[in-house]
Amino acid sequence: MEDKFRDLIPGELLREAAQKALQIDLLEEIPSVSIKITDDEVIRHLNSTYRGVDRATDVLSFEADYYDPDLESRYLGDVVISYPQAAEQANKRGHPVVSELQLLVIHGVLHLLGYDHGSAEERSAMWMIQEQALDALGLDIKVEDEE
Repeated sequence: MEDKFRDLIPGELLREAAQKALQIDLLEEIPSVSIKITDDEVIRHLNSTYRGVDRATDVLSFEADYYDPDLESRYLGDVVISYPQAAEQANKRGHPVVSELQLLVIHGVLHLLGYDHGSAEERSAMWMIQEQALDALGLDIKVEDEE
């Protein structure tokens, strides 16, 4: 997490969101993920470099999927979130920024687990699991009409 966002975000809530997403998939052991909260400039650069889309976005996932001997667990990859995008979306949806960040963590982790939303069928399956993780956190955020 970048220093300028560290005091704005309770890290334990983001870890809990990641754990809920990982638990939904009923893995034998819970793997590790990295969560980075950044600004629009950094996420725009990453989006342009790795996806060929020259604009800021809310969340990106970068799959790694290897065993990390330092962490003594499987490492799935990185979830990178734009704080300004999360703040804007939270404002539009009428809930706190931290709730939006939890949603984006869940969304990013689900991508690391292989879920996608390229088709209506994939989106339906991913949104259902995303909603289960949000419910487990006590968050009532509906995103099914978006995309």
